[in-house]
Amino acid sequence: MVTEADPAFFTIAIDAALVLVSGLCVLCSYRVIRGPTTPDRVVALDAIATNVVAIAVLFALRTGRGLFVTVSLVLAIIGFVATVAVAKFVDAGEVIE
Repeated sequence: MVTEADPAFFTIAIDAALVLVSGLCVLCSYRVIRGPTTPDRVVALDAIATNVVAIAVLFALRTGRGLFVTVSLVLAIIGFVATVAVAKFVDAGEVIE
């Protein structure tokens, strides 16, 4: 039974998560470039935005700077609004009526 948190374990886990999420961004960017349909590309862009938010949070954990958490919140809001706007454009053909 482990009673104390091992800082080296957390550092390795955060580094591994950063590598994994970065690799997922590369795979999603392939789907953005080679996606068969526009909705596939929109979903891939949304996944990239989510992964960038995860990278910012992991980087905040890694460095201990809270500024990156604020940056990740702003990126999440911008990503959500952009996804809704693109989905409305794909569906209706215009964003603002």
